[in-house]
Amino acid sequence: MNNQIITTPSGDRLVVLPEADYQALVAAAEDAADIVAVCRFKERLASGEEGLVPAAIVDRLVAGENAIRVWREHRGLSASSLAEKAGIARAFLSQIETGNRDGTVATLKKIADALLVTVDDLI
Repeated sequence: MNNQIITTPSGDRLVVLPEADYQALVAAAEDAADIVAVCRFKERLASGEEGLVPAAIVDRLVAGENAIRVWREHRGLSASSLAEKAGIARAFLSQIETGNRDGTVATLKKIADALLVTVDDLI
């Protein structure tokens, strides 16, 4: 690294370095942050706090399919069994899945808990 140190009249020391060296330092810092993030994710995955989502599920969600239906089918639950686990009527669940009705936050929380996801995963 080819740098130069300059002392200002107020006593601050400044380092001047070529832009390529600066860019290399920025890239190294970003790489280090990425490594830390991956390590934290692996720890959460090993402890069960995080999970992997199959690409097919992500594709369906990105395509705009109803998240409750996508997660319900991914978990292998029938509409009746999810409604029972969530403590809501089967017809109400169907109306939420088809978009004919909105569930309250409390209802979405019950459904999310039954699906082992967060409410954010459903909205």
